[in-house]
Amino acid sequence: MERGVYFDGWFPRQHCYHPSLPPRRLTMIDDLSAYRATMLVWSALGGGVVSLPYLEEEAHGQVPPRFRFYGFLNDAEFIAECSRRGITVFGVVFEHAWEFPVELNDDESAVLAMNETRGAGKPGWLGLREFWQNRYPKIWASFESYFPDGIRDADGQPVIDPLEECAQRNIHGEPLHALWIEVPGAEHYNIMMERNNPVWREYLKGVIRTQIDAGVDGIQFDEAETPITSLQYGGCFCHTCMKGFRTFLQQSPVRPPELTDEDLTTFHYGEWLLSRGYDFTTNREQTPLFDAYMSFQRRNIVTYFGELADYAREYARQQGRQIKITGNFFNLFEHYYPMREKVDVLVTEMRNTTHRQPAWYRHAAGFGGEKPVVVVENPYGGVVPDLLKALQAGREFDRFRMSIYEAAALGVNMSLPYGSWMGSEIEDAFYAPDELCIEAGNFLADHEDLFATTSYSRQAVIFSAGSAFRRVAPPDLMGDTGDNRENRQIADRGPFWTAAEALSDAGHVYDVVYFPDDTLGNDHITADALDQYSTVVLPGCSYLTDGQTAAVVRALDRGAQVIAADDLCSDRPEITEHPALQRVAQPADVAEAVERQLIGPELSEAAYTIARLPDGDAAIHLIRYDYDPVTDTVPVLDHARLEVTLPEGFTRVTAFSPDDGFRADLTSVDGQTYRLRLDNVPLYGILHLSR
Repeated sequence: MERGVYFDGWFPRQHCYHPSLPPRRLTMIDDLSAYRATMLVWSALGGGVVSLPYLEEEAHGQVPPRFRFYGFLNDAEFIAECSRRGITVFGVVFEHAWEFPVELNDDESAVLAMNETRGAGKPGWLGLREFWQNRYPKIWASFESYFPDGIRDADGQPVIDPLEECAQRNIHGEPLHALWIEVPGAEHYNIMMERNNPVWREYLKGVIRTQIDAGVDGIQFDEAETPITSLQYGGCFCHTCMKGFRTFLQQSPVRPPELTDEDLTTFHYGEWLLSRGYDFTTNREQTPLFDAYMSFQRRNIVTYFGELADYAREYARQQGRQIKITGNFFNLFEHYYPMREKVDVLVTEMRNTTHRQPAWYRHAAGFGGEKPVVVVENPYGGVVPDLLKALQAGREFDRFRMSIYEAAALGVNMSLPYGSWMGSEIEDAFYAPDELCIEAGNFLADHEDLFATTSYSRQAVIFSAGSAFRRVAPPDLMGDTGDNRENRQIADRGPFWTAAEALSDAGHVYDVVYFPDDTLGNDHITADALDQYSTVVLPGCSYLTDGQTAAVVRALDRGAQVIAADDLCSDRPEITEHPALQRVAQPADVAEAVERQLIGPELSEAAYTIARLPDGDAAIHLIRYDYDPVTDTVPVLDHARLEVTLPEGFTRVTAFSPDDGFRADLTSVDGQTYRLRLDNVPLYGILHLSR
């Protein structure tokens, strides 16, 4: 398991300004070492979307003696110092072009103020457009010094204005802004850029080269799903997307019935919708051709993410180096799954951060599979703003512990915050008390041998990406408002989440097994994929591939409990007509239908996973949720009993906890049934069963 730190390093009591991050100091590296960090995300070299000279200044800029006095470093020095301590630093590649108000001296050779202006000089604008057009030759090196032949558009013409050429646009042709990172009332602005456009990808390759030359250990592609991000604003209808969608429709084996009488050689999706009264914001998912449009964009994001990831690895190889790749996989929607083949670690900016979300973490672990998953909190639509205030007041320390240990207990890593993002409106950054971060980092590092991506779970809940793609309306895509600044959860999240949350609420131990969609990537599911499970839940699995079908049929044939909840693939009679198949009326009913692998009568507010360690040992991870607001703690439980079903042969149990007070005894063994007595049960603990 990686131990990540969400290392924006933004200042307390100030806005979290994108895309450039504050300068780094040696003290920060001491903190990161104390936290036992292995990797940093959103951590370095974000300024490439201002300009490449600005990015080079971040990387290699001279640090004045006054700042050296306090241990300030440029980003290249910071990266090198982190590497010496075994900490992987990812350079972040953003997807927005930025423009900032500046104040200059009279001959435009020096910047006197930028972003936060103060009437210090001649006003102007400084950003990607000015760099591209060589507006300030005394401030920045020329565009041609980075791109000697310039950058040309798809028609071979030189690009003069990148914001005009590459902007994501709504159906009316208006450029779109990422409002969740623009500070309200500030003059600065960004334009969401179109990764489908080869012009923008060519520029991003310049950002990648500069970051690798600065020594980054990895590249993190933010907004890996661009341009699907702009759905929330009614996008994207830029010229690149309209031309690409037209070609997609022309090449489709079956013409949509809505286009029977249309001339596809001149078809423009935006104009076609407007002529029929659609604006792509109202009832967007019911808009004609929406499914076809999403299929087009989902194919593109996989293709172009892969292109950039491959380019980064190859450029690093040419420099005699190897780097890691990751991306912001946001809420782990289905269309990210094919991209996991291109990354070394999955980073997810969960859409809603709450105090209790075991189903979400189990899904994240299933999504990651054998690859590590690092989660960062989201300041919108969750508990983070209130938690920050509480921590600053010296309260809710156990709730912060829960936020870190819950993820660990359920198979992924929740990053520790270090000046992490609080959105565009709150004037503050997320720092937690140092002692809490040190405690969590030390415990997870000291017991890393008790974590694994394999399990002894006997229950599997299938997440069918193909079924999720084919739902009539995918309401979970952007929430009920489709606005990243709100992230309100919706009422109907679909059968998978209903079933998974019911099982979690009832305290069941289960794995999420991810069935990928075969239209975007390879289906890796083989007939033996479910062999370890005695119970398999199929919530809303209306579409299964041949390999997935074979795995389910094999489970049925060997006598496993297979339960269908909600729709089941009508084209697979070998499943639907199998005499052993069980059905429940509602997805939530699965909690009562499945057999329990683990029973803890005194631990009703808890979640568990059972890791299968490489040597065959078992590690039961226990997280308790019974926070008491009166005492502001999760009170230590004096005694508890646990009964668990595991393979035969375990003879010893050892308990571990951050406070070192957890104790356990193996009181009886009856075949595969193990009974344990637990003493001083903490908020989080690990039970190591060995032979």
